[in-house]
Amino acid sequence: MFKYIDNKTERSVEATIKTLATKDDIASLRKEMSIDMASVRKEIGDVKVDLPKEMGEIKADTIKWMFIFWVGQVGAMLGIALLFLKK
Repeated sequence: MFKYIDNKTERSVEATIKTLATKDDIASLRKEMSIDMASVRKEIGDVKVDLPKEMGEIKADTIKWMFIFWVGQVGAMLGIALLFLKK
């Protein structure tokens, strides 16, 4: 009975040891994360450079479409006003 319990306990401990992380595992994970973070920082830097240019283009495009909309609205209002004034 004692041998069975000892074997069972020993297998349980060995299984637990296989699933636990060692210092080497943690060190390699930190190294991989630092490399990944460096590439993420580089990509964020690239986006920061391009972002103001893209925002300027969007702003100019929005102003252009606003101008077209308001010119159309003024034309429509003038047309309606002229119809009412002629009658």
